[in-house]
Amino acid sequence: MRTFQLTYPHTLMLEDLPETVTAIGFFDGIHKGHQHVIKTAVKEAKRRNMESAVITFYPHPSVVLNKAVKHVKYITPMREKQEILKRLDVDRLYVITFNAELAALSAQGFIDHFIKGLHIKHLVAGFDFSYGHKGKGNMNTIAAHAKGVFTYTKVEKVECNNEKISSTKIRQLLRIGEIEEANQLLGRPLLVDGIVIKGAQRGKQMGYPTANINTNPEALLPRPGVYAVKAIYKQEKYEGMASLGFNPTFETEMDEPILEVNIFDYNHELYGEELLIEFHRFIRNEKKFPGKNELIDQIKKDEKEIRAFFSR
Repeated sequence: MRTFQLTYPHTLMLEDLPETVTAIGFFDGIHKGHQHVIKTAVKEAKRRNMESAVITFYPHPSVVLNKAVKHVKYITPMREKQEILKRLDVDRLYVITFNAELAALSAQGFIDHFIKGLHIKHLVAGFDFSYGHKGKGNMNTIAAHAKGVFTYTKVEKVECNNEKISSTKIRQLLRIGEIEEANQLLGRPLLVDGIVIKGAQRGKQMGYPTANINTNPEALLPRPGVYAVKAIYKQEKYEGMASLGFNPTFETEMDEPILEVNIFDYNHELYGEELLIEFHRFIRNEKKFPGKNELIDQIKKDEKEIRAFFSR
């Protein structure tokens, strides 16, 4: 998959671009609803013998449109988003910078520049997609703005248990540690990317060496606690357990949670390597133990429970 970073106005030449079938949206989380939109585009592209593409935006529009919002944490920061889109067989990713200039662009101007101007012949979007200044363009106006240059598909909402699947709902579930329900809406395990850094090495001293993951500060992490996880390293998956939190048994002044992963039956050094961590099940809350021995006893129980979970 090729990724293109675009700002308004972009400088790509129409004659240099292939005709594509393109899915468009912010797609934070790439949940089941988003996947339905993207898969519809990929399927249509194959039917037409064209390349498939996705248009997404960065940063979140609220950072630009709402002065009270300085930073947004994402269910899928760009690295994770790219990884998932590759798995969905997308050929091209256009990342459009959302800034004041783009926000001021008229609905017709947006369509002319970023849809017609990128050689998109068929556009796929969710029923609630909007575009242009103040979101005045939507799936009811798109035919008038397309002017016959491209066709489009409007994808209706996708529900789970009679409720629309949304990034907002998934965020709520992650905050309370309902990881399995969140994964059900995502259609896959929550994915967190990071680089292994050197930690205090207490885990190694206790017989449970951990990979300390330097996570993306833009990643929306789930509730602190102990989780059943899988670590992906060089396309191989390994079962393990993760502690996400503030290490209260040993630390008292940590501002941000840290992610430590014990990979079962794995003894190789991983410093400086990239790991993708899949969260599969919330096991327990983080707690402060009287001492190291009590913590070790609990870790043994956690390991037993997590191994049993993965062996089901």
